[in-house]
Amino acid sequence: MRCLWGRTTALTCVSVMLLWPCGIGCAQGPHWRGERIVASQSFVEGGSTIQVDFATGDLDLSHSDVVSWVQASAHSVAVYYGRFPVARARVVIEPIAGESDSIHGTTWGGMGGFPAVTRIRLAQHATKDDLKDDWVMTHELVHTALPDLPDDQHWMEEGLATYIEPIARAGTGRLTEARVWAEFLHEMHNGEPERGDRGMNKTPTWGRTYWGGAMFCLMADVSIRRQTNDKKGLRDALRAVVDSGGGIDKDWPLSRVLQIGDHATGTSVLTDMYAKWSEKPVDVDLPALWKELGVSAGPNSGVVLDAKAPLAGIRDSISASK
Repeated sequence: MRCLWGRTTALTCVSVMLLWPCGIGCAQGPHWRGERIVASQSFVEGGSTIQVDFATGDLDLSHSDVVSWVQASAHSVAVYYGRFPVARARVVIEPIAGESDSIHGTTWGGMGGFPAVTRIRLAQHATKDDLKDDWVMTHELVHTALPDLPDDQHWMEEGLATYIEPIARAGTGRLTEARVWAEFLHEMHNGEPERGDRGMNKTPTWGRTYWGGAMFCLMADVSIRRQTNDKKGLRDALRAVVDSGGGIDKDWPLSRVLQIGDHATGTSVLTDMYAKWSEKPVDVDLPALWKELGVSAGPNSGVVLDAKAPLAGIRDSISASK
């Protein structure tokens, strides 16, 4: 189970899922966790069929608005990975009565006959603007692209989703390059090790799980691109995992994921980094990294991007998903 309660607030997830055996079209009607499904629509994206079900409850938004949001998020994920990561996926929209703008998500693998099932708890009074600026849906669908890992490697699941989500949205024009780097610049420090840190596998704090994992991904992406003269990146490694059948419905050891990724890039970056980061804290000089990438703080929590920085080309390749 991959659970997102908030990327800028502490993680809280206690969930019980019940999938009734009867499906679409059965006599009693389809259900989700005891709640009746009142409408269902499907679309094809990136070679995958994605079913969007609406549980009982009121929404100010139309069903078509919500399906368009899911489809845009699925498209961003499919573009990043070269296809949608699993052959079939189900997204259940569960309205939250009285809420104005909250969006929460949880994703499971291999549930109810679907390789991936995502529950989205969507505020009753959410607007089109809320959906347009949302990152939760894309984050959850990114989770479908990685095998289920042991609890002590949950940081890899959440770190990848935190890192890839804005890049994937930028790859389909839903975010600007500046927005991607502004988020990284202003949030990545949350992943730095603090006193008492025992490495990524043994420090399951919110900061290390989300942004520590994202920092690992950023450093891996930069390192791969350095070693391959920007011909390969983390995306190539992750595409290889998906192409090898490594979706969320699989239970693989992380070593297999890293080996597939390293083979695809012709490096040993992922395996080497994991050996160093997993059991002990690794300090990253983020100010030096931002300077090399040509990313500096701008007005209104924005950024200034320096086209002449030493790693400006790598920065552009990362955020352009190319």
